[in-house]
Amino acid sequence: MEARDKKIFATLFLSMFAVITGVGIVVPLLPVYAHHLGAGGIYIALIFGAFSLSRAVFLPYFGRLSDRKGRKPFIVIGLFAYALISIGFILSESVETLIGLRFVQGIVSAMIMPVTQAYVGDITPGGREGYTMGLFNMSVFCGLSLGPLLGGVIHDWLSLDMAFLCMGLLAFAGFLLSLVLLPPIRSEKVAARGINPLPWKWLLRDRLIAGLFALRFGYTAAIGMIWGFLPVLAAAEFSLSSSSIGILVMLGVSVSGVLHAPMGALADRFSRRALVITGVVFATGGVLLFPWADGFWDLFVANVLFGIGGGISMPAVMAMAVTCGNRAVAMGSVMGLLTMAHSMGMLAGAVVAGLAMDLLQLRHAFLIGALILVAGGILFLWATHPKPEVTDMSVDTPPIVPWD
Repeated sequence: MEARDKKIFATLFLSMFAVITGVGIVVPLLPVYAHHLGAGGIYIALIFGAFSLSRAVFLPYFGRLSDRKGRKPFIVIGLFAYALISIGFILSESVETLIGLRFVQGIVSAMIMPVTQAYVGDITPGGREGYTMGLFNMSVFCGLSLGPLLGGVIHDWLSLDMAFLCMGLLAFAGFLLSLVLLPPIRSEKVAARGINPLPWKWLLRDRLIAGLFALRFGYTAAIGMIWGFLPVLAAAEFSLSSSSIGILVMLGVSVSGVLHAPMGALADRFSRRALVITGVVFATGGVLLFPWADGFWDLFVANVLFGIGGGISMPAVMAMAVTCGNRAVAMGSVMGLLTMAHSMGMLAGAVVAGLAMDLLQLRHAFLIGALILVAGGILFLWATHPKPEVTDMSVDTPPIVPWD
């Protein structure tokens, strides 16, 4: 990677780390706060689901638009909007307001995550997709690891409003970094190419992209259940403090984050398909432990196993996505689709867990989550089963991208 690209990478890494840490501070506190306001399972699900719904709708739009207009404007505007939204959280006084703010926050998030990942994909050297994306994603996982821990401490020692304020200040710091240090649009590689991205009909019919989409959906459905309802389970059944809940939420994320760089490097040298399936096995085992948890340490082990699964599989998934984006000359579109799968999975996981909480038992939701995750893994296996490569780009068939 050239010196200029290293500077871009460092700027994107630090900006993303700042904003995700801020989000991590607040998100684990929202379900408990809403529960105290009298919200049932469905309302808690809507707080998370509103974010995922609006984000899913706008992700493909912003990802593809960045393939044509450049990456920097979307990143800068999105980070600044995140800072403004924190003020809205401080002023909110009802569950309905929280749901509305999360809906707007989802739109803003759609401007940041896929575009940032596409920017990193643009500057990634060939053959280093796994390591580069794994290293970059550590910014997300480290932020999500530190955020819940800080959020629990801030809530216990200060106030919820102070947690919202910290989220806004960190987002504003990321905005300043990106505004000042990222180069102008005209120097971006996506603008220099001047090539229209591959049409949607090809991207949507590509079997590998479909497999990655299914797997990402299944994995994040499990995350949606854990992030949205583990705090409720831990507080209601085990009377754990906010700090203890923050530690639990942090565990799975931090374990996954630590593994991303080494597993990304392994994905550049080993079968990416095999790494993905191995990770799915570990993650499924972790989810299956939640229904049988009998206290803090059972939840501890379940989170660690789930984190190991994500740390093994996700760098390989992102490496495949970068390969797809480069071949299709549509990095933003591909990243937008995968992040859309992420949001849809979070939405499905939150809604299923909310229904289970109201109609059955909350613990049953995690069994359903394990089934969704396994289904995503099976669809990924089918989609990545070898078939003859299409090399004639004149036919109306999407290019088949190798996964190993």
